[in-house]
Amino acid sequence: MQRDALLEAARTLLSEGGTEALTFPALAERTGLARSSVYEYFRSRAAVVEELCAVDFPVWAAEVETAMAGASTPEAKIEAYIRRQLALVGDRRHRAVVAISASELDASAREKIRAAHGALIAMIVEAIEALGHPAPRLAAMLLQGVVDAAVRRVELGAAEDPTAITEAAVTLSLHGLTP
Repeated sequence: MQRDALLEAARTLLSEGGTEALTFPALAERTGLARSSVYEYFRSRAAVVEELCAVDFPVWAAEVETAMAGASTPEAKIEAYIRRQLALVGDRRHRAVVAISASELDASAREKIRAAHGALIAMIVEAIEALGHPAPRLAAMLLQGVVDAAVRRVELGAAEDPTAITEAAVTLSLHGLTP
């Protein structure tokens, strides 16, 4: 229960203040634990991030996969892939995933994030293959790059409405730069 409380506090700190806000004193304060007790559960801030990756990225991926499963064409699957990820950005719990992805972390944490992104990319390769793309894995990685850029745009509170950013990402991904 304490570990779950620490992870929930970490999610809150990340969503409210980004990775700079994720400190052991802040975790201790949010959970009512002594700072030394936090170290009993996690050896470092990177360990907290790794645990969040292990817990939260699969949930994110499952939600994206569920959205794609409801689509009947490759184009609709790609659209669902993009839309669901961008919809998850506004969810407080998933905002921690976004904050984690944007942070400077140690090699182990970065590798866990890469693996999680790899699982996301693998989900969309088949839909891109079905469109007849000659390099579906590369296209999937570039598609995720568009999604990641749109996520950052939404997170930054860009001048555009999040709905407009989503529409632009879908249109660019499905139709390129031609109107």
